[in-house]
Amino acid sequence: MNVFYLPDATEGMVSFPEEESKHCVKVLRMQAGDRFCVTDGKGSLYDGELVEAHPKRATVCLTNKRQGYDNKSFKIEIAIAPTKLNERTEWFLEKATEIGIDKVQLFASYHSERRVANVDRLRKVMIAAMKQSIKSKLPEIDDVVDFNKLVKQPFNGQKFIAWIDDNVTELLCDKYEKGKNALVLIGPEGDFSPEEVQLAKDNGFIPVSLGDARLRTETAAVVACHTVNLINQMKRK
Repeated sequence: MNVFYLPDATEGMVSFPEEESKHCVKVLRMQAGDRFCVTDGKGSLYDGELVEAHPKRATVCLTNKRQGYDNKSFKIEIAIAPTKLNERTEWFLEKATEIGIDKVQLFASYHSERRVANVDRLRKVMIAAMKQSIKSKLPEIDDVVDFNKLVKQPFNGQKFIAWIDDNVTELLCDKYEKGKNALVLIGPEGDFSPEEVQLAKDNGFIPVSLGDARLRTETAAVVACHTVNLINQMKRK
């Protein structure tokens, strides 16, 4: 089913903005009477029917407002250093949105090779992934902040720092408690510096491993996101 994004969606007759109208009419060649799904990115889905196929301002009728399947009682936040190649960060955002994530915080640290990011472009990647996976919630994404500032920000939940070190033997899957909010720090290609790890620990972050394999930054972030989601989907024995 085709899915469109309309942040101010409401039941009744509404109009798509130009970008979605063009995609609906020009790209998908939809005609009056065709049906689809609409997400508002805030937790709700709608059934939609195209009323007027205008390429710049398509008129649609929205009905059956309902809560999306991705609404949950816990929140997952991943803080990640942007990768040197933009497409690797974009790949992470796409997969994390499909899996289920609530917020992405970009940060710059000692070994960062990229300290700026085009957040508008990254948000578009997440919107496309939200529509692809029929999600009702669009994850938040914040612009790059300094690591020292990030670790001092308040967070209501469990805080972890994924760090490659022989002394870090406890796995995220063993330390995370089902149902709790989780914030996981994922370092740049050169990993965190010892001073950054200590600062994170001083601010309540628990060092954890993501397994025996040495993972790329974006892969580690996906693994962390999937681990927390999977634990919350597992039934108690």
